[in-house]
Amino acid sequence: MIYFLDTADAAAIARLCDLYPIAGVTTNPTLIAREKRPFAEIIRDIRSVIGDGAMLHVQVTGRDAETMVTEAKKLADLVGAGFHPKVPVTAEGIKAIRRLAGLGFRVTATAVVAPQQALMAAVAGAAFVAPYVNRLDMIGGDGARVVADIVHLCRVHDLGTKVLAASFKTVQQVHAVAMAGGQSVTLPPDMLEALIRHPLTDSGLAGFAADWAAAYGEGVTTLDLI
Repeated sequence: MIYFLDTADAAAIARLCDLYPIAGVTTNPTLIAREKRPFAEIIRDIRSVIGDGAMLHVQVTGRDAETMVTEAKKLADLVGAGFHPKVPVTAEGIKAIRRLAGLGFRVTATAVVAPQQALMAAVAGAAFVAPYVNRLDMIGGDGARVVADIVHLCRVHDLGTKVLAASFKTVQQVHAVAMAGGQSVTLPPDMLEALIRHPLTDSGLAGFAADWAAAYGEGVTTLDLI
């Protein structure tokens, strides 16, 4: 599993990258706008935190393929190595994916909600496809099933495209995507931390700590006893 952080909050990225095995960061126009700072400044801060070469997915905002391709080229200069242009799976977006893939860009096809959108993007040359799991679940769909179908289609058609599942609200959704064979997920900070949080873990550790303190004293570690 490849874990990405889905945020443009540089402080949160710095804190979580120190703790967890994060491969990179994904952003979108909403996350960028939420920061209320100059766009280029936000991107440079994220790059500074995650380091040179780590994957950074930044979405184009143009509506036509020509603009999307031009945006991606300029963004590549700003982001540097590890840049993945995010391109929506519209007709113009598919055209842009084809052109960008031909230029050597590792494109992430975004706003995917159906397996056939993902398959078309994969055939066009996308390196990642990003299905929206919770958005599908919220309208009675099955986001994990869509991920499983995409994984299957890419496998049987011998395509190297990976799933980068997005839009999560519960740990169970992330688990279902992992069980379905999704190769990567992008998560907001609170969801990432929720993956390892469990009350039984907390209570077990509290018991260990109490028993240890009763025997050896509060605040004593094995370093004090060896």
